[in-house]
Amino acid sequence: MSVPFTATLAIACYLTAFGLQVRASLQPFGSTASIAKGAITGLSILALAAHFATSWQQIFTESGTSFSLLPLSVAIFMIINFMVVVGSFRQPFHNLFLLLFPFSALALGLSLLPLWQSPPRANLPTGLSLHILLSIIAYSLLSIAALEALFLAYQNRQLHQHHSNALMRILPPLQTMESLLFGLIITGFTLLTLALASGLLFVDNFFAQHLVHKTVFSIIAWLVYGILLWGHFRWGWRGKTATQWTLGGFILLMLAFWGTKFVLEVILA
Repeated sequence: MSVPFTATLAIACYLTAFGLQVRASLQPFGSTASIAKGAITGLSILALAAHFATSWQQIFTESGTSFSLLPLSVAIFMIINFMVVVGSFRQPFHNLFLLLFPFSALALGLSLLPLWQSPPRANLPTGLSLHILLSIIAYSLLSIAALEALFLAYQNRQLHQHHSNALMRILPPLQTMESLLFGLIITGFTLLTLALASGLLFVDNFFAQHLVHKTVFSIIAWLVYGILLWGHFRWGWRGKTATQWTLGGFILLMLAFWGTKFVLEVILA
């Protein structure tokens, strides 16, 4: 199947699932909500399959492996969505669909346009492939953590103001949300550590001119997440403090990946 077909199918499924999730979030629990949940799950799985097919063809081209801004962004959203959809079978992740699915559809749509494409690379070394894979998975997990932190901040604010709405009623307890957040951060931090270590081992001239900004921002983000985990286990950091540090680390990672790639492939191209 062609990239335009699979991308369009994924976009249609994501946006339909998003609409159903919005509707389900505004309705009370019951048989209608259960039916909507089944439809959302089915559409999410179909969207993921089409998303995977699109991402695979965009990255692994006939000319080599493409690590341009948009193909990699599409791949990262695919991994994030996969983790969230699979996790939603056991954990209350469904509300993350409200943020992820529209942005996934936007990334897929932009990837169909002839924008910001750098030449594919042939014969990619195994060590470099490992570094890129670890980086993508780490970014994906920490992106989910950032989304979880946004919901946690919203939940904290609503509770302090003694507000209750449809979204508040379907969100899990605050303690559960914080437990999910730190579980994601611990796993993402571990993978980010491995990604940085593999970069030092396998990437030629890790601090080269075109990589120095990415490297510096990634290391600072690693320090931010490390301090957050230390503060959490040593001094019990949680709530607003945990949210601020999580979002701060994520902003640094965004600058490391998307910021650096945008500058190199769009502004300096």
